[in-house]
Amino acid sequence: QVPVVESGGGLVQTGDSLRLSCAASGGAGSIYAMAWFRQAPGKGREFVASVSWSGGATDYANSVKDRFTISRDSAKNTMFLQMTNLTPLDTAIYFCSSTIFRKTTFRRPADFESWGPGTQVVVSS
Repeated sequence: QVPVVESGGGLVQTGDSLRLSCAASGGAGSIYAMAWFRQAPGKGREFVASVSWSGGATDYANSVKDRFTISRDSAKNTMFLQMTNLTPLDTAIYFCSSTIFRKTTFRRPADFESWGPGTQVVVSS
């Protein structure tokens, strides 16, 4: 496992932007892919976006495509999620995750073995 920790959450208004960061440590050179998931109150953990660490290939949930951008800085072992045009439906705890294993999909929580504690994002109407 590669430990990760999120930062950058907060309270914003509808239409605002926010950038989340995820710092990886302790063996970050072994990372194969990282992703963002989110969990709204009373709901399950939902895939948001993923990025492959070496090639930078990205994948997005339909609900955030064209509004969110995932990126990584391999030299700094850090992943980002730039969120724009936020709505109250984006309110959730956002989790960063990492995996050192090669897989064919990175859209399920079970695809990742390391998780951060989460950062809260609240979008007011």
